[in-house]
Amino acid sequence: MNNYYGNSSWNTTAADGSSLSVPAVNAFLKQVLAIMAIGLGITGLVAYGVGQNLLADLEVFRASNSTYMPDGLLKTMFTTPLRWVIMFAPFVFILVLSFGINRLSFMAASVVFGLFAAVMGLSLSSIFVVYTGGSIALTFFTTAGMFGVMAIIGLTTKIDLTKYSSYFTMAIIGLVIVGLVNLFMKSETLGFIYGAAGVLIFTAMIPFNMQSIVQTSGLVEHNTEEGKKAGLLGALTLYMNFINLFLFLLRFMGSSRD
Repeated sequence: MNNYYGNSSWNTTAADGSSLSVPAVNAFLKQVLAIMAIGLGITGLVAYGVGQNLLADLEVFRASNSTYMPDGLLKTMFTTPLRWVIMFAPFVFILVLSFGINRLSFMAASVVFGLFAAVMGLSLSSIFVVYTGGSIALTFFTTAGMFGVMAIIGLTTKIDLTKYSSYFTMAIIGLVIVGLVNLFMKSETLGFIYGAAGVLIFTAMIPFNMQSIVQTSGLVEHNTEEGKKAGLLGALTLYMNFINLFLFLLRFMGSSRD
């Protein structure tokens, strides 16, 4: 994507039809993507490190031929109240950043984002117990490739995708409802539809989110406190887009360890 910085083919038109400053858009995007990359890096390192410990505990458990899980990280994360903290803590961090960022300094918001990324890593560590490392790596790089292509499309297309915001919102709500319904129905067909819809929705949201971030760059100065916090929120949006796309793709590309 770096090759596109300063590219005059970018769609740098503001919502009101005025032209945005290409250098300002470049600076803001670099800031957003850097924060996003740091967040993904933290999540990946924590998920991998904890995941390897979980795998080691699982091997000990299987080798023991016991019905009782031995003491260790695996038991702590899945049989104690800590599992609820790991499950719901990311939502709390998202709420704090989304609705309380105006009360936080950029430095404080950055710390919250870093903690959020680490907790997400804890939450995602269980995928190393379910799927093979090779399939996880392949899915990650596939997600990265799709993200890069769709991000460039969002930056270069002349179609204003931001006007479809309400449709994306309805799609997300519908996806959540289908997911909740299938928790009880446990239908393979509905599960496939849910997974496929998730891939399509979060893939389509990448160019939409990129355009929204470009629009935001015309409203703030990227090097001010307000601009930095706006960039962090943009990074949070792209981060969640990446993670959700990765998890939905993993449903199809992940190879089970069993």
